[in-house]
Amino acid sequence: MGLVLAGFLLGGLVFFSFQGLHSAGTRFGAASKAVFRLKDTQRAFAGIVRAVSPAVVNISSRKIAKGDGNTNEDLFSPFSDQPRTWSEQDLGSGVIVSPDGYIITNNHVIAESEDIQVTLLDKRTFRGEVIGTDPKTDLAVLKISAKDLPVIKWGDSDRLEPGDFAVAIGNPFSLSHTATMGIISAVGRANVGIADYEDFIQTDAAINPGNSGGPLVDEDGEVIGINTAIFSKSGGYQGIGFAVPSNMARLIMDQLISNGRVVRGWLGVTMQELTPDIAGKFDVAKPDGVLVSDTNAGGPAYRAGLKRGDIILEFNGKPVNDPAAFKNMVAQSSPGMAVSLGIVRNGQRFRIKAGIGEYPSEPVKAERRHQASYERRNAFAGLSVMDLTRDIARQLGLPQDEKGVVVADVDEMSAASDSGLKRGDVIEEIDKRPVKSLSEFNRLVSRVQASENTVLLLVSRAGKRFYTALKQYQD
Repeated sequence: MGLVLAGFLLGGLVFFSFQGLHSAGTRFGAASKAVFRLKDTQRAFAGIVRAVSPAVVNISSRKIAKGDGNTNEDLFSPFSDQPRTWSEQDLGSGVIVSPDGYIITNNHVIAESEDIQVTLLDKRTFRGEVIGTDPKTDLAVLKISAKDLPVIKWGDSDRLEPGDFAVAIGNPFSLSHTATMGIISAVGRANVGIADYEDFIQTDAAINPGNSGGPLVDEDGEVIGINTAIFSKSGGYQGIGFAVPSNMARLIMDQLISNGRVVRGWLGVTMQELTPDIAGKFDVAKPDGVLVSDTNAGGPAYRAGLKRGDIILEFNGKPVNDPAAFKNMVAQSSPGMAVSLGIVRNGQRFRIKAGIGEYPSEPVKAERRHQASYERRNAFAGLSVMDLTRDIARQLGLPQDEKGVVVADVDEMSAASDSGLKRGDVIEEIDKRPVKSLSEFNRLVSRVQASENTVLLLVSRAGKRFYTALKQYQD
């Protein structure tokens, strides 16, 4: 029995010893595989930087600035009355897009420059010729006299998703060919206030002054954006950078190279976001689509039958939910082509065909048509309006036949202030009923039911119309 028991114990010890060795071996194997995967990833990103860098250039532009000569900054002639000029130098980046020397960069890098120098990775320097600029997207195309240059392949920015890897390469603070890595933080960023047409890629890859015009590339080493701006309170990197999507940049670039200018599609319509409050006033269950707040008389949308108050849900079969995105869809359409618009009007869905026009060189404004105050509890409390006389219309720069009442004062603690109404705004409609005078305004306000949650106003501000909803505060 003793021998049997000893054998049993010895066998168990041996078994568990081997089991432990096996577990340790498994852990060691897993760690080893993780190290190999990390090294593979490291080599992959190093390969991307190595492959892309030769097609990234340093752009140095010189501008002549002028100032008042009567300044104490001029140490040699501190009280001179003569205008003083001096040279300013801007630094940025660019991307070689063709072997024969075409380069895309930002417009703000080379705008108003007297001299542009382009330096390649191999230290060769060329004089840059401006082929075309597009301030509305902050893009520009240069040309240098060189051949057989390295280029980067264009990627498809439409397939990007937040979380995708991204590498930014450029010349921040004159530090040539610096690479930073991060992710795509967001796509479709608009209303940033950088350009007229915005559809930015947002990234946390470090972007600093000097990165402007350089490429944002993906894990395949393809250009997915042109780095353009940063959001910063310090002037340096704070984790939020913006790049023009490659699909937009490539479209602009091709037109600048071919025509020297950009031709944009135009419908002649003003859109605004459809908020839940405003959607309810148009009998729409969900705030899907964009709201038409005005149309240009004689423009393509006007001729197609589009009306103020229509809700656009689709553009050529693509869903529409954002005014900026819709604006870009129209702009990227070729003048002369016919498009299909999915519309909601008075609760009814239908489609209309519209022809795309060419965006006019000069903006076309839509044709539009005794101190008194009015106070009312709830929605209109704190709002003072007056008749819109010809004299007031002239002071506000409005057409003489403009109809409505002008806002004379807005209490900062009122529903009118919360809705965005400002002094000088002209109220043209209340709940889709026209306002032609102060008496008409009073009559329509008196008809507003206390049970309504919101009151819909059509407002004209500096020649542009938009809808806004006043909250109806309950007693």
